[in-house]
Order: sequence, then structure tokens, then C-alpha cells
Amino acid sequence: MNFQHSNKSQDYLARLDQFITSQVEPLEQNILQHHSHNERLDWREWQICPHTEQLKQQARQAGLWNLFLPDNKLGQGLSCLEYAPLAERMGQSLVAPEIFNCNAPDTGNMEVLYHFGSEQQKQQWLTPLLAGDIRSVFFMTEPQVASSDATNMQATISEDGDELVLNGRKWWSTGLGHPNAKVGIFMGLSNPDNERHSQHSMVLVPLDSAGVKIKRMLTAYGEYDAPYGHGEVEFDHVRLSKSNLIMGLGKGFAIAQGRLGPGRIHHCMRAIGAAEKSLQLAIQRGSQRIAFGKPLLQLGGNLERIADARIAIDQARLLTLSAAWKIDHAGVKNAMTEISAIKVVVPNMLEKVVDMAIQIHGGAGMCNDLPLSRFMAMARALRLADGPDEVHKAMVSRLELAKYKGNDKERR
Repeated sequence: MNFQHSNKSQDYLARLDQFITSQVEPLEQNILQHHSHNERLDWREWQICPHTEQLKQQARQAGLWNLFLPDNKLGQGLSCLEYAPLAERMGQSLVAPEIFNCNAPDTGNMEVLYHFGSEQQKQQWLTPLLAGDIRSVFFMTEPQVASSDATNMQATISEDGDELVLNGRKWWSTGLGHPNAKVGIFMGLSNPDNERHSQHSMVLVPLDSAGVKIKRMLTAYGEYDAPYGHGEVEFDHVRLSKSNLIMGLGKGFAIAQGRLGPGRIHHCMRAIGAAEKSLQLAIQRGSQRIAFGKPLLQLGGNLERIADARIAIDQARLLTLSAAWKIDHAGVKNAMTEISAIKVVVPNMLEKVVDMAIQIHGGAGMCNDLPLSRFMAMARALRLADGPDEVHKAMVSRLELAKYKGNDKERR
């Protein structure tokens, strides 16, 4: 394995870093203040910050656009390993991923359409998503069932002639509150008599379809994450053309594996950036703040905590780069151990590093003057999103035990 950044990756990283430093960071507080203003409004009144749209145009003109997509025409042709340091740099900012059109859940949805969508679906939805003109939603989690076992999903997709009929309730549908959200990917039970991993399908749902009823936005750690939002939605006899079906009936889990693998590693890459930013802030605060006649770093074991954070971040990064290398060289299906492993390791690492940084900052770490409170919410959410820790540990152990099945038979 060679984790050395390619010349192409280093070039993009230098350009990205310069753009974030000179263009994004000076406006980040203004953008976050605009988001905070949205928090005081009804979600139907949320507005897009004009600074965000301005920066998106500049990023696109600079060729720093769709960096996540390994396509030379639609993206920048970067491999998963080449994209890793770029996602990490974006993760140091609360607003940067959207500015470069590299934000969840849009990246995952774009990958679904790129790999599995029909030409009509690509033209109708992928093209405007790649242009950053619209945003999208992924409808998977349900309030009535334990969604850690995705085969529990009870929302239904029924055939009726040339149409599909969708019924059910979804929640924690990220991005649903955004003014530019226009389409969602709905995963539901379509073939209940099939083998359990061939029972579900994915369907493209325009959000203005009759029967799509947004019930509310959900708070995460007391905030609505405006203007993105995590919504609860009812689908009441939503009728759609069969042309909205992605790949075919019963293909939902096959598509999900292709979507969630890259999505999970992108989350982890950004989370490593958030951990780096948290460590930087902790060192700056601990060096400058004086208590009991000494800098905070000299008190209470804080130097050891800084060392522990440095070690944990570097370990998590190496494991993430290993997963990226495996995806590039062997494909998502053959990198499931590594993908599940980082999905456990990285959010837990981020949670601990941010907690340490908050402790050093005292009260300042608890409010939105700094990104730490939002990083903490991100870390805690990532331990549930795209599968909780326990599910990923079960995956790692299952794959590990499978290596020894043949040896057990030989011994018997």
C-alpha cells in the first residue's frame, strides 16, 4: 500500500487550501450567522445565504467542483485515495463541503444516479445536482421500526399498472428543509416474498409530488441544522411513473451498498478534518489562556491529552486511507471490513478529541462562537448515521470469522 498523495492530489489540495483560507474562512462566520437566523424562523421560511451561492460560483470557476466524483468529465477524476486529503481539508470548515458541491447527502445520491440511474434519470436529476442548482434527500430511516436493521423497513412500493405507489413514513431525512431540495431517493419494501436482501427498491421522488407531506423538522442537540434540516415525511399514496424506479425492483440493497460505502468513507474523511481543527483550537487556547499562573496546557494532564489526540487522529487517518486504497484497488464489496472499521473508529475518535477541546475552552466551547459544539453534534450523529457502531462491529466480526470457516472444517 502506498498512501503518498499523488501530484494531482497535492495540486488540488494546495488550490483548495488557498481557496478556503482566502475566500471561505473570511465569510464563514457571516454564513453561520445567517444559518442561526434561519433557526428562529419556521422551516418553510429558511433562506439560502447569498455568500454561499457566491462562493459556489467561484469554486466552480476555479475547477474545485465535484471533487468527490472519480469521473474526468463530470468531476475532477480523482480516486478515492486522492480525494481523501481534500475531504479532510473541507471537514475543518462547517460550510466548505457545500461550497465545493461535496456535501452529504447529495454526493451519495449523485453516485447512485451516476452508477445506477437511467439516461433519463441522469438528465433530469443528476445534471442539475452536479451543477449545484438543486439539492436532494435520502429517505431510508423510519420512526416505527429499528432502522439499524434496514431489512425492517416497512414503507411500501406497490405496482399499479405503469405506476408505482409509495406509502409510509420516513424521518431523519437530511437536507429536506433546504430551499433548493427538489428530489429524494425513497427506499421501500416492494417484493416482500423475495429473499430478505432483495425485498426493497429505490425510487426517485420529486418533493412536489402529490401525497408527499413534510410533517416537521427534527432538532439535533437542540438545533434544526438550518437551512438543511432533518425532516419527518409522510408518503400518502404517492403515485409515480415506473421510470422513477432506479435499476429495478428488489435492487435496493445492491444500490445501497454502492451508495453507502463511498458515503461512509467521505463522512470519515471530513470528520478527521474536524478533529484536526478541534486539536488546533485546543492547542491555541491552551497555550494562550492562563490559570493558576500557568498556561492551561501545563495543567491537569492536558499535555498528555494533546498527545493522545495526535496519536488517535493519525491512527484514524491511516485506517481511512487504507480503506480508500482498498476501494480504489479492489472495489467497495471487497473493502467492507475497512469501511465498517473506520465508521466505528473515526466518529468515536472525533467525539473524544472534540470533548477534550471543549473542556480546555470551558464555557466558550459550549456555544456557537466556535465550531466545537457543532463538531460534537456531528460526531454523535455519525455514530448512528449510515449504521450505528454496533452494526459495523457486527459486520467486521462476521467477515473476520468467515476467514476461519474452512480451517474449522479441516480440524473436524
